[in-house]
Amino acid sequence: MGEKVVVLIGPTAVGKTKMSIELAKRLNGEIINGDSMQVYKGLDIGTAKIRQEEMEGIPHHLLDIKEPHESFSVAEFQTLARSLITDITKRGKLPIIVGGTGLYIQSVIYDYQFSDAPSNDVYRQSLERCSSDELYEQLKRVDPLSAERIHPNNIRRVIRALEIYHCTGKTMTEWLKEQKRQLVYNVALIGLTMEREKLYERINQRVDQMIDQGLIEEVKRLYEQGLRNCQSIQAIGYKELYAYFARAISLEEAIEQLKQNSRRYAKRQFTWFRNQMPVQWFDMTDDTIFERRVNEILHYIEGKFHFQSNM
Repeated sequence: MGEKVVVLIGPTAVGKTKMSIELAKRLNGEIINGDSMQVYKGLDIGTAKIRQEEMEGIPHHLLDIKEPHESFSVAEFQTLARSLITDITKRGKLPIIVGGTGLYIQSVIYDYQFSDAPSNDVYRQSLERCSSDELYEQLKRVDPLSAERIHPNNIRRVIRALEIYHCTGKTMTEWLKEQKRQLVYNVALIGLTMEREKLYERINQRVDQMIDQGLIEEVKRLYEQGLRNCQSIQAIGYKELYAYFARAISLEEAIEQLKQNSRRYAKRQFTWFRNQMPVQWFDMTDDTIFERRVNEILHYIEGKFHFQSNM
């Protein structure tokens, strides 16, 4: 099989950042961001983007590569991440993909060929005559999971999802899952998990911390720049506060919605990862045994790759 790649996944607030730094230090690794929203400049606090002082000298890639008004696709992520894997490997380092956007990560490590997706020119032309609202309503009816991920104004992607459903009778996620031919890398696929009650408590605490760190001011800057109908602004932490700045809800309601949406997102992440990829899970519920978990993960990686880490 191809190059060695470590993939570290898990729901929001489970502790991926801290673990990724420890693994990178001991494995001579470089980190590739696997979160679809951390690619955007200026979306820092709300996406829990790692700060420079937290990196401990570990190189990080695919952070801050897009302006907030620009779109970003799975296919683009696949191209960029695979190029980085080749480059990092050639320099004698170990690529470590870290994030919670499952479909993006899956597109990199499996042999997805986006160009092979079915098409129907007549149907596509009929869709192109519809308004963006009409298209998005159709997508919500037939493929609600894709509707959650695709911005209503990203008409090209909305039409593509509808076209796949029309041609195959399957949602985009279902169709992509069937396209998994094989892993294209020698992958150690690691997942961090946690008891649900503690994870939800951590999520609530993280939101409060984000508010203290200046999340409201961060979102206000974006709002005042006139950024409204952008893919980036649909991220959790931004859309809720946008509703507050639009005077649709109170600040207290926005914060509560942010906590609730974050908890729901974590639940969806758990479900997706467990159903879509063969993950080796490690429980992070007990904070006092972090070092033990690090060593267990290193032992697992060593067994997969047959090499010795700097334990």
